[in-house]
Amino acid sequence: MSWVIVPAAGIGSRMQADVPKQYLRVLGKTILEHTLQRLLSHPLIEGAMVALAADDLHAARLALAFPKPVLRCVGGADRAASVCAALLALPPEVSDQHWVLVHDAARPCVRHEDLDRLFAALHDVEPVGALLAAPVRDTLKTATAATAHIESTVDRRRYWRAFTPQAFRRGELLSALRQAQSQHTEITDEASAMEHLGLQPRLIEGSDDNIKLTTPADLALVEFLLRRQMQ
Repeated sequence: MSWVIVPAAGIGSRMQADVPKQYLRVLGKTILEHTLQRLLSHPLIEGAMVALAADDLHAARLALAFPKPVLRCVGGADRAASVCAALLALPPEVSDQHWVLVHDAARPCVRHEDLDRLFAALHDVEPVGALLAAPVRDTLKTATAATAHIESTVDRRRYWRAFTPQAFRRGELLSALRQAQSQHTEITDEASAMEHLGLQPRLIEGSDDNIKLTTPADLALVEFLLRRQMQ
């Protein structure tokens, strides 16, 4: 059993919406509610810790009524700070050796079968951690910075798109994030903090429809995917 951390302190400025993107409504619920429902309905997830902005007034209006615990904490100025705050706020029974998942609030379409594969990977011999990802399927080019002319074609077989959840032991992830912060290293996801320590988390291939709501055009796609998954 694992707890999942959901950093939800960002405002999602690229959505150009009146509310943070996790509070946009689709099919009668907010994106955050869809995400939590999908995560907490998995039998191996014990509860969720949601990291919110200090001035968040939207979460209080949500019932967030689930059969498993949904706790809240105040997040930080960036993702790494929010995840650190959530790791520290987990219940005392979650030890440094427990596996903890981190999942984007704006990824409501994650599939249970992908979560199954992620959990299975954590039973390997001494795993560093693992994350859902998908191989790049498009042809990739490098380009000149000034004129955007093609420089070369990249071997896409070595490139993956990182998704969430990402799973690491609580103590190791907290140490990695703190060290990256102390060295002013930019952390784009939890795996990058572990990579900064020279570690190599495992990539677990997941479904391409585990998309992150980022721009206004994504909202219709998320609604379509949720409808299709509910059939």
